[in-house]
Amino acid sequence: MAALLRASELRARYGWTRVLHGVSFEVEEGGITTILGANGAGKTTTLRAVSGLVSTEGSVHFAGGRIDGRAPEDLVRAGIAHVPEGRGTFVGLTVEENLRLGAYARRERARSDDFERVYQYFPILRERRRQVAGTLSGGEQQMLAIARALMLSPRLLLLDEPSLGLAPLVMREIFRIVRAINRDHGVSVLLVEQNAAIALELADHAYVLETGRVVLAGPPAILKQDDAVRRSYLGY
Repeated sequence: MAALLRASELRARYGWTRVLHGVSFEVEEGGITTILGANGAGKTTTLRAVSGLVSTEGSVHFAGGRIDGRAPEDLVRAGIAHVPEGRGTFVGLTVEENLRLGAYARRERARSDDFERVYQYFPILRERRRQVAGTLSGGEQQMLAIARALMLSPRLLLLDEPSLGLAPLVMREIFRIVRAINRDHGVSVLLVEQNAAIALELADHAYVLETGRVVLAGPPAILKQDDAVRRSYLGY
């Protein structure tokens, strides 16, 4: 299967501190790729590099065209939706207002069937559509953040630590929905996730970062057999 996203030799820094040291990876069209690593390994910076949110050297190709150096809003219009760590919902707006803002970069206005599609995946948001986002539970806010990204009708969804701070049952429900979105609509996913077990269960391909470098890559079934991965990320 062809690569929808291809990143080559990414190098990124904050001030004088270099975080990425030549990171390369791919996301297949219609696939789910996960990036694993300890805190500080450069996982979030990798997603920010793809989204144009940090100064980066190297190259990023999306859907056959080079996109590094383009403004974040241009990448959104190209079909890349980024759900950052910490959810980033507009807490003073209602659920429905958040969803409408999610479609702001589309060339056409959001239609009723766009909302219907989102509400089918997240029925609790239909019930809460007039509720202020800041009053939602943590799991509901994470659902809203993903739903808002879906309002862009993206080809690629970047998810940064979607399970952070969530109860196990809520976390599994969110990942079930992510898999359904990928399966039903062919939305490719690049997932950064601290919970390696569930990330490897979900993904088609995985990369392991250590101090800004890719040290392992391959299908999840192969990585699960690696002693270092099992000790460091799977706990056995």
